[in-house]
Amino acid sequence: MIYSTTESIAGREIAEIVGVVTGNVVQSKHVGRDIMAGLKSLIGGEIRGYTEMLNEARDLAMQRLAESALEKGADAVVGVRFTTSAIMDGSSEIMVFGTAVKLR
Repeated sequence: MIYSTTESIAGREIAEIVGVVTGNVVQSKHVGRDIMAGLKSLIGGEIRGYTEMLNEARDLAMQRLAESALEKGADAVVGVRFTTSAIMDGSSEIMVFGTAVKLR
């Protein structure tokens, strides 16, 4: 599966647009990470626990995007974008979306 944030794949021609595909994850905070984040906020710097959590959530969202594209018979996903939103206090959603296409 090829992914691109651009609207085309270099050196390839889009034969067919299959449709919009998405992948999302709603991730909640972990109490241990919250405690460490609170302490880290006093001295500043990166909160690695949250960085790791968001990286894992982003990877899972991409996996779900790929599964959705494969189910539609796509070879690639173009125009890939990420978005985040707060769902409720202590949790957020990471969504990835794009256009599934078949290549020549």
